[in-house]
Amino acid sequence: MTIHPSSVVSKDAEIGKGVHIGPFCVIAGRTRIGDGTRLESHVTVGSEYGVVEIGEDNRISAYAAVGGPPQDLKYKGEPTKLVIGDGNVIRELATINIGTPGGGGLTRIGNHNLIMSYAHVAHDCQVGDHVVIANSSQLAGHVILEDHVKVSGMCGFAQFVRVGKYAYIGGDSAVNKDILPYTIAQGRFAVMRATNRIGLERAGFSKEDIESINRAVRIITKGTGTVEESLERIRQECKMTPAMDFFVRFFKASAKGVAK
Repeated sequence: MTIHPSSVVSKDAEIGKGVHIGPFCVIAGRTRIGDGTRLESHVTVGSEYGVVEIGEDNRISAYAAVGGPPQDLKYKGEPTKLVIGDGNVIRELATINIGTPGGGGLTRIGNHNLIMSYAHVAHDCQVGDHVVIANSSQLAGHVILEDHVKVSGMCGFAQFVRVGKYAYIGGDSAVNKDILPYTIAQGRFAVMRATNRIGLERAGFSKEDIESINRAVRIITKGTGTVEESLERIRQECKMTPAMDFFVRFFKASAKGVAK
């Protein structure tokens, strides 16, 4: 463990083995930093509010602010949390807030994610594994990004939006409805444009899965039927593989409606 003498570390913090804390960092409040994590310089982790738990082998770049209080007028200093997994990269000037009591009290970042410069992850967001959030993209409260989601730069997400796994969001998009898994979405407001074929191929999905998913996406985006009518067509016309089963369950469960 190495801590630069210019940095300030709370007496309540727990610092793991092999942690590097560079110059002018502030580790505040009840914060736990796991083994091998590296804070480059001028990083702020935690605050007088809440609890921050950071896993192992993360890298946090200059001027990132991780675990500050939520930007929510209803928040009154309750001991909510931010939990970050292992192997994440959080780049310069990114901000991630703790949760609120009304949202379950927890903001969660999974494992092996890349959160680029100026990105913001607000209170009660849930980010899965292997997610990329590019520069200056902003997540409002309660947003869910499932595993392997890729978000291009300058995107904005409304509260309570859910983005399904392996979805790709094109740059400069405003997302105000749910995005189905395996799809590409773009626009103001974002709508699903196509199946994320290249992403699925790179991830090792079978040709059969990709063709079934593509057929289902076309039924939803090009068809004029109701949700139930679209679901019935999918069941009849698409092979119900595990990937398709997940797709259908996501579509049925959408609270905000899907962007089509």
